Amino acid sequence: MKVVLFGTTGQVATEVQRHVPEGVTVEAISRSRADFTSPEEVRVATLCVEADVFINAVAYTNVDLAENEVDKAYAVNAESVAAMAESAAERCIPLVHISTVYVFDGSGNRPWQPDDQPGPLGVYGASKLAGEEAIRASCARHIVLRTAWVFSSHRQNFVKTMLMHGAKRQHLRVVSDQFSGPTPAVDVAKTCLTLAAALHEGAAGGTYHYVGSPCVHWADFAREIFAQAEMPTEVEDIASENYPTPSERPKNSRLDCASLANDFGIARPDWRARLGEVLAELRA
Repeated sequence: MKVVLFGTTGQVATEVQRHVPEGVTVEAISRSRADFTSPEEVRVATLCVEADVFINAVAYTNVDLAENEVDKAYAVNAESVAAMAESAAERCIPLVHISTVYVFDGSGNRPWQPDDQPGPLGVYGASKLAGEEAIRASCARHIVLRTAWVFSSHRQNFVKTMLMHGAKRQHLRVVSDQFSGPTPAVDVAKTCLTLAAALHEGAAGGTYHYVGSPCVHWADFAREIFAQAEMPTEVEDIASENYPTPSERPKNSRLDCASLANDFGIARPDWRARLGEVLAELRA
């Protein structure tokens, strides 16, 4: 099976390339080959490669900056995704696409089901939802995989941010009323590869959820980071209102992952164990 991966240096794209299974080849498409703000360049790239499955790991992910860079966020997260999906449909190539819990409004306390009504709070979530809708409208055989709070030893993420601040300060104030399951990028990558193989073998596809276990709030995530890193930094719980950001964050980012387990046998990873591996890699 040949996978064409869109993205090369992001957290998930990096891990896909590091964990290619036997019998699979991966060709990664970087920004030097396709400007992901240009739907036409993305369309040309999809027409110029041989593939059994596409995996799209490209996204505009700066939640706050998206409020000012609306056109760029939509170009990457919606318009280029639409071009990719249309080409995939024309060529009968299935597509695995990574999306986000930010398509929901974060209300309530129960985990979001894949078929729950979306209601994004900001431009980032709205642009990702538009990308999902474009894939469904294209008639391409696909899997949309929504996830949240992705972390790894690569690029910028919450783990690396906490380690940076914890090295400078003995006391940090961290939001404690936003909940989700921190999700290791390596497990998202392996899941994408498993789903790609399933689509290649004829799986029907659909929309699925995947986050780490157990669910926590940001402050408790930070405490676990400092505990495993053996750092003395103390964490004070604060409300979201005391840490204002340009874009509102959903308070309930819990995702129900039962259908992924039922249909593909993919269980939620224990993020605490993976955190230890990430910290070891960063130390090395």
